[in-house]
Amino acid sequence: MPQPSFDLDADIVELVPFIPRPTALDAAPLAEVAFRADAWLPDETARLRDAFAQDRTIDEIAAMLGRPRAGVATRIHDLGLRRNSRRSWTGWDDQELTRCYAQEPTAMLAARLGRGVSALYARARLLDLSEPGSPPYGGWEDAQLRAGYEKGVPVAQIASLIGRPFAGVISRASALGLRHACQPGDWSEAEMTRALELAATGARYVAIAQVLTAEGFPSRNSRSLGQRLRKLGHGRGWGRPWIAEEDEFLRHAYATGKSLTPLRERLGRTSHSIRWRAEALGLRGTHVHRDGFRQGPVWTAEEEARLRADYGKVPTRAIAENLGRGVRAVLYHANRMGLTHGFMRAFIPAEDRAIRNAWTHGVSMVDVAQALGRDPAVIGKHAARIGCRFNDPARPARGPRTRRAKRAPVTLQSLLALEPAAAVDADLPFAA
Repeated sequence: MPQPSFDLDADIVELVPFIPRPTALDAAPLAEVAFRADAWLPDETARLRDAFAQDRTIDEIAAMLGRPRAGVATRIHDLGLRRNSRRSWTGWDDQELTRCYAQEPTAMLAARLGRGVSALYARARLLDLSEPGSPPYGGWEDAQLRAGYEKGVPVAQIASLIGRPFAGVISRASALGLRHACQPGDWSEAEMTRALELAATGARYVAIAQVLTAEGFPSRNSRSLGQRLRKLGHGRGWGRPWIAEEDEFLRHAYATGKSLTPLRERLGRTSHSIRWRAEALGLRGTHVHRDGFRQGPVWTAEEEARLRADYGKVPTRAIAENLGRGVRAVLYHANRMGLTHGFMRAFIPAEDRAIRNAWTHGVSMVDVAQALGRDPAVIGKHAARIGCRFNDPARPARGPRTRRAKRAPVTLQSLLALEPAAAVDADLPFAA
């Protein structure tokens, strides 16, 4: 039975050592060669391994052995040594990384520099290096991939370990014919039956996978479990289309005013799905909860009549206080009733003439707003659009602006009367 997946420790840089297979040339009898003075002796190799295990830099190892730095780096690569180094990068490291980054596989370059693959990618990002394309997979990368899939290591961690993208690792594993330990082979009839029984209880996929593993079934992750359950026809109501029988049940519940909780459990739907389907079927208002999922008291016919009579004529905040509701609730319900606020209605030509007359004769903008039943800020913006800026300091003097007298309130008719009588309102929508 495959083992459950596990997370890798931060200091792991390879899952299994990789020894290249001997080639035909390697299998041939060795010819006698002359001894070289720079050949690596067993004692030097052992000292190199010890120093590398102590996380010493390549420069320090080269100085200790009396060898050039390039020769030590090559020997480290030949021995397949890797480490989770915390040493700072040297100038030689950066030069070698810049020269070879796009020319050879990252795993091989990391081995030659004595660094981890993730450390190499991080350094390349700081040096603003980029790869023109993905190099072919090497033997060490395939060995790590096989070991990771067999042990159940998460694919994202395998990708980080060998320095490959997540999708690339999955593609390579597919090409090698590998199957992850968390994705065993075909499902047995007993396993599918038991999974459906647990899913019917409403348990989460993670909990179902744990129960199946504890009962002796293959270990699977929640994603593969959910995919299999959906293929078997099990769903939780998310995105499942409504059928005619379900619509009839919902209409009957709204027509009789029954609770929707039993219906939700019977259909396997969420409360949001029930509400949105009722909205689509036009059932809002026929249920005992007439306003559906909206909070607050239900609007009565008397409140709607008062709202229709005052909206646009009385400030919205005053309407909300009179009705005992919030300003936002008043605005939302007025919008549902199709009411238009007086401050948002279009200006008619008679109002434009009244504004021009008021601006010409020095009438206050506040008086004009009260006469037209609009907000002073709206009057000011519209007046500016038609070339009448009440607050323009460069406006030529046309006499002092006066506030309306208490005994002579300003009205639309009085503003229109300020111009010659012949020009008064052919387009006024109501009698003077």
